[in-house]
Parts: sequence; structure tokens; C-alpha cells
Amino acid sequence: MNFFAPLMLVAAPAAVADAEPAMPTAAAILAETRRVADWQLANRTNWGAMPAARPSVRNPRDWQQATFWVALTALADRDPRYRKPLIELGRELGWKLGDKPYHADDQLIARAWIWAAKNGEGGKALAPARAYYDHVLANRPTTDLVFASNASGQGDPACTDRWCWCDALFMAPETLLKLAKATGDKRYADFAHAEFKSTTDYLHDPAERLYFRDSRFFDQRDAQGRKLFWSRGNGWVMAGLVGILETLDKRDPKRGYYVGLFRDMAARLVTLQKADGYWPASLLDQGPATPPETSGTAFYTYAFAWGIEAGLLDRARYEPAAVRGWHALTRAVQPDGMLGWVQQVGDRPDSVSARETQFYGAGAFLLAGTAMADLAKTRSLKIK
Repeated sequence: MNFFAPLMLVAAPAAVADAEPAMPTAAAILAETRRVADWQLANRTNWGAMPAARPSVRNPRDWQQATFWVALTALADRDPRYRKPLIELGRELGWKLGDKPYHADDQLIARAWIWAAKNGEGGKALAPARAYYDHVLANRPTTDLVFASNASGQGDPACTDRWCWCDALFMAPETLLKLAKATGDKRYADFAHAEFKSTTDYLHDPAERLYFRDSRFFDQRDAQGRKLFWSRGNGWVMAGLVGILETLDKRDPKRGYYVGLFRDMAARLVTLQKADGYWPASLLDQGPATPPETSGTAFYTYAFAWGIEAGLLDRARYEPAAVRGWHALTRAVQPDGMLGWVQQVGDRPDSVSARETQFYGAGAFLLAGTAMADLAKTRSLKIK
């Protein structure tokens, strides 16, 4: 199984020879983060810039765009100039979620609206999310987590009414926990904790300390007999864990479970970063021909930077990996500010090239950039 054969036509971004690149200044990191954000905002309806994208990307409530808008809240917290497009989008969409009544992908955008509620928009920005989740709680899905096509062969698998694919652990749990905090309604948090554990018990491989994307991959192997662990899939999980830990009170009795999982995954992932700073699209494929892939790399860089800053990861072990990851990401930013080398929508490792971008890739970059800027700022203060 050779996922990467088509890639030889496009050169990878050149790696810097220095094996341990220096931490940039916080100002330099934020400048690069703004450059990617500005390109994405300027090209938000320029579909020609994403020729491989699905038609669904045109819907801002779809997860593909929602990842960018949610990540933009992190930049807006550090630069008020980015608040306006978020508020304007929410008002334009009436603060609505997606149209599917249970699908985690359609719930992600609510995180941007919860942010807006805290930033001047108030209860009206929360009302659709509350109604959505109240429906979920009143009609709680009980399907199993086996990822199988519907009998008709059309539409989403029945299991996607629950979190039966690892990406969902970024889309929904943090959203529910933030809604619980914003409203004081503990039911949302209880639901998130129960469903997260069910998904983890099912998809987490304790031997490799990674997540299968879904049940179809339990027995799949590549041409060398290795298990298939998708970089972006596990990136969704790590970024989701950051969001959960950032949201939970430090005295919350549930917090220890997530801290343990976060640290265990980080300890495995730090060993899988390639010398050029990227993580391969198929995490166990460390071959020299594996191409850059920025969406997974951005999520891991984000998780490491945040984890160090939060005191959960050892600086000496994880900061060099975060810095290498950040330098790799900036090499993938094209001269016009577009982030390249983003694997397109999928469910497994696949081909990628320099001019392939996506809203979710830019979103992952923004999360990495804001976390790295915080880390660089703290580091410079300690040195002084």
C-alpha cells in the first residue's frame, strides 16, 4: 500500500540544516500566524484556491470551515482585530449549528458562538447550541460504535450519531464542556465525559498509545505490516484533549483521566516526529520518502507547546520538538501566506502537495501559532 507515490512531482519544503532550530520571538510567531489567518480570511470564498475541496466546505457551519473559525478565537484573544469577522459571521448565520441533529462535525462551530457570547453577544449566541444539545440529551443515541455503511449505502454510517471516529473527540467534547461552563448546566459535561470514555475504550490502542481512526482500521495494515494510525486523526484527539484540559477546572475530579491520556499520547508522539520536524501522515511510517503534512504537524506542535506552558509536559523533552514542528510549519507557508501541504478531507493517510490547503489546516496552524507565541513569551521572561 503506497499512499505517497504521486508526490514525487512536487518538491518538499527544504529543511533547515540545524537539527535544533532556535525558538523564534513571540512577535515573530504571531506575525506568521496573522499572515496565514489574513490569507484565509481574504480567500474565504475563493474556491479556486482549494480545487480539491468538497462542496461542503462552502458552508461555514461545516467542520472544515468551523475549525478555522474556532481557532481564530484564540488569535482574537491576543489581537482584537480578529474579533470583528467572528462576530459578523455569527450574526449572519444566526448562531446556528449544522443541520444534522447528532453529528459531532455539525457541533464544532458552536465553540465560536460560545466565545462570542463571552465577548459581547450574550445569551442569544448560546440559544441555538442549548436547543441542539437539549435535543441530544432528550433523545440520546444508543447505537454501537462499529463504523459500517448503512443498509442503503447512502449517507453517514449510523454510528456517527455517536463519536465512533476519533476526529469527533475534537469536534464535540470541548464544545459540550464549554457550554456547561457557560450555562451552569452540568448535564452537558456529564454527557461529554461518558461519551469520550466510550470512544476511547473502543478506539484507543494501548499497545501503540494511539487512536485508530475508526473500527474499519483495527485489522488494516500497510505494505510493511504496520498498523495504520492517521496523523491528522490523532492530531484531532490531541487538540481535543488540550481543549478539554483548558476548559476543566483544575480541581475537577475528571481531570486526572485526561491528563494521563494527554501525557501518554505525547510521550508516544514525540518519538514519531521526523528529523525534518514533520510528523508523517501515517504515524508509524518513518521512511525518508514520506512527504510533509501540515495539519497533523500543527496539531502536535499546538499540543506540545500548550502542554509545556500548562506545566503538564517536560520542557527539556518537548520544547525542541515543538520548535522543530513550528519551523517545519513555517516552511510550508507559501509566499502569499497560504499554508500548503495540507492533506485533503479523508479518513486515512493520503497524498499531499505544496499547493493543497484547507480551512482546517489554517485553523490548526493558528492554534499552533498562538500556543507557540505564549510559550516563547514565557520563555523570554524566564531568561530575563
